[in-house]
Amino acid sequence: MNNKAEDPTLWNDAQEAQKLMRERQQLDEALSGVKAMEQQLTDNIELIELGEEEGDDAIIKDAEDALKALKAEAARRQVEAMLSGEADANDTYVEVHSGAGGTESQDWANMLLRMYTRWAERQGYKVELLEMHDGEEAGIKSATILVKGHNAFGWMKTESGVHRLVRISPYDSNARRHTSFSSIWVYPVVDDSINIEVNESDCRIDTYRASGAGGQHVNTTDSAVRITHIPTGIVVSCQQERSQHKNRAKAWEMLRARMYEAELMKREEAANAEAASKSDIGWGHQIRSYVLQPYQLVKDLRTGVSSTAPDDVLDGELNEFMEAALAHRISGKPDVEVADVE
Repeated sequence: MNNKAEDPTLWNDAQEAQKLMRERQQLDEALSGVKAMEQQLTDNIELIELGEEEGDDAIIKDAEDALKALKAEAARRQVEAMLSGEADANDTYVEVHSGAGGTESQDWANMLLRMYTRWAERQGYKVELLEMHDGEEAGIKSATILVKGHNAFGWMKTESGVHRLVRISPYDSNARRHTSFSSIWVYPVVDDSINIEVNESDCRIDTYRASGAGGQHVNTTDSAVRITHIPTGIVVSCQQERSQHKNRAKAWEMLRARMYEAELMKREEAANAEAASKSDIGWGHQIRSYVLQPYQLVKDLRTGVSSTAPDDVLDGELNEFMEAALAHRISGKPDVEVADVE
């Protein structure tokens, strides 16, 4: 790749050149990361030996803590190395939809939107808000974000499903406990290497006024676009841009991505038809519970992984859950038996 990058004729085809440079950078970063881990391992082993020779417990403890962190990083990279699906390396769309329950569920949907945004930022990914419909009193009815970064879809693909929140409602004057549901839908951005054809005659295109803050132009013109694919019932919408033309182009991209993700699900269901106990990752399947009162616990209902620090999880510390779900999915193990955590 280095030799190809130095070829003066490479940029005659700008698209192919960008693809090569992007793949070269990803490989370089992966190799550099492994080499850095090897060096850290050697350095910390030497520190422990030095601490033992000098009887310095502080040095030993610091080095052991560094090795624990290195072990976690190695586990993360091991899972990432198994992200070999044809769309795993792509950017991803994330849709959030509030469930029944009015303000409670809409507030919960907003909390989930923030959680995934914070997670993406912690990973060094870029996040773009494509559309959002505010709730009547608080929170959101729905929102779609675009997460940009290498392996964004690969990491997030196991997050699709229903997420449940149990808490004392801040909107209930009697301070009663409420259970709220919101759904997450994750699907990959379709790049030029994936061919998805959509017949325009099968679609209905609606335009409407964008909601929320966006300036005079956005709020007074029908710039937002919604596309409904009639045969499948798939609906996408975009209100990110001030231009209806740009929103329409983005909505078409989202529709192609949704249809591609639906095809991936069909393939996975067919491949797992004989494994009746394997997790159904389809829409409507509850995957995780977040209990804030009367105790604090986040539990994944597929893998059994749990955390007693829900505030940290809601602030974007999701890697432990994602790693376990990815390893679980790759290994093809049946779901664990996890009691409901009301």
